[in-house]
Amino acid sequence: MIEISVNGQPHELTVDEDTPLLWVLRDHLGLMGTKYSCGIGECGACTVLLDGEPGLACQVTLGDVAGQEVTTIEGLKGSLARRVKEAWLEEQAPQCGFCQPGQVITATVLLTENPTPSDADIDEAMSSVLCRCGTYPAIRRAIHRAAGRK
Repeated sequence: MIEISVNGQPHELTVDEDTPLLWVLRDHLGLMGTKYSCGIGECGACTVLLDGEPGLACQVTLGDVAGQEVTTIEGLKGSLARRVKEAWLEEQAPQCGFCQPGQVITATVLLTENPTPSDADIDEAMSSVLCRCGTYPAIRRAIHRAAGRK
């Protein structure tokens, strides 16, 4: 049995410790916000927070995160996360929406670390999450909008 906390809720799981966290979240906990896309850690669609730091759920196993706090898009809370989500909608950043959970988590981390990022800062931080629809200009505008709100 492996214990983890996901979105503030403790879970005791009888799942093989080598199971990727992505499948634990989706198949065992029913949290469908974290997306499977490339499966090799290149696209960032499966980005979650692991003890507050971004991590790729397809690249870590349940055993790797035992005893840690995992935060998915469903559990991303607080005024900054709310501002980012609202700005995403206001700027119409999502097109297909598939990468958006990873984008929103990554943008929230960026704004936590750098409350007033430049375009270059945004481009660098957001380069870890691939948007196949190419909504990068809207994503950049949404991040600036979220940064500008008080």
